[in-house]
Amino acid sequence: MDDFPPLDEVSADPSPLSQFSRWYNEAADGQLHEPGAMTLATAQLDGTPSARIVLLRGFDNRGFEFYTNYQSRKGDELAANPRAALVLYWEALQRQIRIEGRVEKVSSEESDAYFQKRPFGHRLGALISPQSRLIPGRAFLEKRLEQLMQEFTGKEVPRPPNWGGYRVVPHTIEFWQGRPNRLHDRLRYRQAEDGSWTIERLAP
Repeated sequence: MDDFPPLDEVSADPSPLSQFSRWYNEAADGQLHEPGAMTLATAQLDGTPSARIVLLRGFDNRGFEFYTNYQSRKGDELAANPRAALVLYWEALQRQIRIEGRVEKVSSEESDAYFQKRPFGHRLGALISPQSRLIPGRAFLEKRLEQLMQEFTGKEVPRPPNWGGYRVVPHTIEFWQGRPNRLHDRLRYRQAEDGSWTIERLAP
């Protein structure tokens, strides 16, 4: 492993969102493939977990946003248990970020605005796919796509009511920086009841 720059309590930003922004921008500037790809872990009420890759579509002081079908498996699980964990990993930088928090839907206005920015085919896909549900075969999707392309070419595609954004509002964020001899740096930010953040070092 190369000797990557250390992550320490002095150089880390006091705000985990600012620290996240710093690392995310470095990943994006490094032209890494899909720097916003992240694992989203959810769980049913009985504790059964599930995980999948989603794309980070925005972040600010309110949290981290992704978009999906509200009636998908993850949507069903978040409706029953609105808590989640996120993991981003950039191998080229030997960096990982873990995020844990509660989950809320973004506003309808935010979902509408993001939906209209999507490519035409992606918007049609949101109308077509009953995500996570059984379908008779791929022909079902392709036939519906052909129909909708004829129907909406040159027209605005409406956002389906079962599609929109979620925001993970973090209470814990951990930054992991790879170091030689597997003595990696791990800094965890934990939020107190007053909203302030405490930085803690964890053993690798």
